[in-house]
Amino acid sequence: MDTPKNTSSTLLERIRTHRLTTTFTLLATLSVGILAGSILTRNVSGKEQSEVNSTDAKPLVIPSPVALSNGFSQIVKQVGPAVVNINTEELPKPSANRRGKRGTQRTPQPNDPNGDDDSQQSPGDMQDFFNRFFGGQGGDDGDGGAAGERRALGSGFIVDPRGYIITNNHVVDKADKIYVKLSTDPDGGPGDEGRPATVIGVDKDTDIAVIKIDSKEPLPTVKLGNSDGAQVGDWVLAIGSPFALSKTVTAGIISAKNRSIDEPSPNGVSQTQFQRFIQTDAAINPGNSGGPLVDMAGQVVGMNTAIYTQSMGSQGVGFAMPANIIATVYNMLIGPEHKVVRGSIGIQFQVAQSSAVNRVYGFSSGVIVGVVTPNGGAAKAGIQAGDVIVSIDGRNIKDGDDLVNDISARHVGSTVKLGYLRDGKQNTANVVIGDRAKTYADITGQPDDTSTPQESDAGEGKLGITVSAIPASISAKVGIKGGVIVTTVRPGSFADEIGLGKGTIITAINRKPVTDEASYRAIVSNLKSKDDVVFVIQSPTQKNLNSYVGGTLP
Repeated sequence: MDTPKNTSSTLLERIRTHRLTTTFTLLATLSVGILAGSILTRNVSGKEQSEVNSTDAKPLVIPSPVALSNGFSQIVKQVGPAVVNINTEELPKPSANRRGKRGTQRTPQPNDPNGDDDSQQSPGDMQDFFNRFFGGQGGDDGDGGAAGERRALGSGFIVDPRGYIITNNHVVDKADKIYVKLSTDPDGGPGDEGRPATVIGVDKDTDIAVIKIDSKEPLPTVKLGNSDGAQVGDWVLAIGSPFALSKTVTAGIISAKNRSIDEPSPNGVSQTQFQRFIQTDAAINPGNSGGPLVDMAGQVVGMNTAIYTQSMGSQGVGFAMPANIIATVYNMLIGPEHKVVRGSIGIQFQVAQSSAVNRVYGFSSGVIVGVVTPNGGAAKAGIQAGDVIVSIDGRNIKDGDDLVNDISARHVGSTVKLGYLRDGKQNTANVVIGDRAKTYADITGQPDDTSTPQESDAGEGKLGITVSAIPASISAKVGIKGGVIVTTVRPGSFADEIGLGKGTIITAINRKPVTDEASYRAIVSNLKSKDDVVFVIQSPTQKNLNSYVGGTLP
């Protein structure tokens, strides 16, 4: 019984001994293999470095620059130096709510304009035309009121070597400070905004503004083209500063011409009837607003104004104001009055009408008069609602746009011969052209606010203050007969920065006496950027306590 046990024990010991021997043998073999592989690899690497010959390899040569056939680069070199970057600042206002008059959504102050803009649209407001302007919308992310200052970005182009620049009105609208950077100016950091600019005139109907910068040397200019010659399918370039990326160029074609975008008006008067755009698929984004649309001859045929988008980015549908309209408006804005005066005969009409209306009323082209403004030129000439205007000075008119374009371009006070149908019978009437601004005021009961700020607003715009006559109680207390008292001071404004506070009495500005509000406005209206301004102020509580406060206008 003991023998089997001894046999099993011996066999187990043999297996264990054999397993150890096998393991050591395997490890030794692997070690030898690894060592041999390392030696062989080293020998091969050394052999490659020493024996491979690359003397027949030719070094790469950078070729000379070649001008490409499309000519885009030549156009950019020609036009680019005259394209500028515009940035604006709108200082915080003391009002508690800055919701705009164009709808319940807060309207940023360029298409929104619209810097180039960081505010978002709700889906329900997406169709609002002015909320698709992008050039002057700022990156304000508060609810308005006395929040931080709002900044906006846009573009423009120089048309006069003396520093006159065309841009969109929504880029500079409501701006307290406007700065321009030329293409040759270095891209600086914070505090390097550019050269200060002043507004020469604006036209809200076409969203066109003219601003000016001072320059010791003549500035490069663009060449304005004739937009009537531009054809659908023509190549065009858009140049500007999208998303603050200056000197950006995009290419596309003219997609359509004479494109109108209707904006609902609570007054029943179209505010966009003078806007007939060139449509393009050249990429236009926030910041392009006010930049030029250039044809292959290097001529500006339009100014980038708006985009149709659901995301505030380019979707291939952009709109540019035609150059012919720009030239007409510019010539009026640089005139003595710095405003656009348009003719009107004092009627309203339906923009679009069914062909059935034409057949029933017996005309193929023309305009059915909807409303005749009392005391307007048409009313005085006997034109009535329901009449069909078919001709102007013997020329047949196509539609309402044709009528508006013709009449608005005529001088106020001139006479035009209208041909019209009444009850199917042909009639004529001599109508005196009136001022559209006054006609608009008669229709809506509100002034047509399309011109530059009025003189009474100069103090608020330039200085950041409003004033009024000194109350009799204060005047008697301090013994002052003349002067004005500061009623409000805008935070962050020039007056705020120099310490001109609410309740301060101003008796003189730059050594000129301020006797009343009229004299105050007259002095302030002549102040310009970079002027030194010194106020003589009187304490509202103590007699004969004069102080001197001053600074340099930005």
